[in-house]
Amino acid sequence: MPELREERHEVGTCVELFAGGGGLALAVHAAGFRPLLVNEYAKRACETLKSNPPDPDEPTKRWPLIPGDVRDIDFTEVVSDEVDVLAGGPPCQPFSLGGVHKGMEDERNMFPQMFRAIREMRPKAVICENVRGLLRPSFRPYFNYILNEMRLPFVERDKNAAWEDHNEILEKLIANDSIDVSERYMVKEMEVNAANYGVPQIRNRVIIVAFRADLGIDWDEFMPKETHSEESMIHSMREGGPYWTERHKKVPADVRKRVIANLPALDYENKKVKEKLKLEPWRTLRDAIAGIDENEGKPLPYVTEEAVKDKLPVGDIPDHIGWPGARMYTGHTPNLLDRPAKTVKAGVHGVPGGESVMQLDDVNFANFGGGDGYRYMTVRETARVMTFPDRWILDGPRGEKMRQLGNAVPVKLGTAFSKAVADALKSVGALEDPEKRK
Repeated sequence: MPELREERHEVGTCVELFAGGGGLALAVHAAGFRPLLVNEYAKRACETLKSNPPDPDEPTKRWPLIPGDVRDIDFTEVVSDEVDVLAGGPPCQPFSLGGVHKGMEDERNMFPQMFRAIREMRPKAVICENVRGLLRPSFRPYFNYILNEMRLPFVERDKNAAWEDHNEILEKLIANDSIDVSERYMVKEMEVNAANYGVPQIRNRVIIVAFRADLGIDWDEFMPKETHSEESMIHSMREGGPYWTERHKKVPADVRKRVIANLPALDYENKKVKEKLKLEPWRTLRDAIAGIDENEGKPLPYVTEEAVKDKLPVGDIPDHIGWPGARMYTGHTPNLLDRPAKTVKAGVHGVPGGESVMQLDDVNFANFGGGDGYRYMTVRETARVMTFPDRWILDGPRGEKMRQLGNAVPVKLGTAFSKAVADALKSVGALEDPEKRK
């Protein structure tokens, strides 16, 4: 049965920094938070935000965008309303495996601006998403410092002090519990795989959620539980399983047999496996193309060899355009249709690893410029893997659109955490009736 788009009810306000192509902004908005300010630096991403309304039911409304460098924004001047949620994913390239690994020394490290925004707006909650690279041993000490700064954002670092010295001060204050509760935040870090929350993509990330300590919120009660599992996906793909009998009836028999033959064994007597089987199956790339959630029952039109050769649009869905020249070689292998897609990337060295290439059912499919049997994913297929709605139009040439997607937060993952934050704030009466604010 198609999963219908839920009716949205306004519950509070938000500010979104480092908005990029709009993934987390869409997610926080879907959870009911009205945007007071949205900031992004990249020109093409700003055009994307300008072109797309937050809500399709109100097509004339636009995001309250302030483009440009976040360091130039005085939040005390431009945000007059009370801020319930501050959300953002500070640029991840300093800490990403696809970047140049400068970390805290990289000028693109914008965590200090998140802390300044907290000081100037005093939001009730903060949602921050970033790459798992922050947890690497070389960056872990600095990541611990990030968490400490978020716990005590009003204890500012002296501009001449090293971060290690400031961290020592913060740790002593935290240990002594000597800062007023109204100037402290309770902070939780979570390592997540987006596939476990219904995103058709293996995407390992770190999500940081913080609440003002004076609110007395116990986040453990509201942290979203995983809803999907690999074990359940494997089980659904057995011969006669619902993956084939309900979702993908038209998959060629030889393809189905090959997939089934390569499925790993499951220990059905194992307690952990039994628990995982109670969850929904991981979504696959084939699922995304066929249509899931609000795109349920709306399969993307088949991309022909002609469309790949001549870069032709396919159907009337935006950004569904063929692209030639996909290649496959050692270390650069394609996405498989019957698995979640690989992590969509946008690194400084281009897109490595074959993340934008997909293996096809038709082994003789000519992609022109590469080998047979695979092709580049279209921008729209990639957007579906990131769980953007088909109405969302990205600005710029193909490479720029893919970059925006690679830097984005999957909408479905962001929504799960944004709704959980809303529920946590409601539980302590921290969200005022929106009608009283108008």
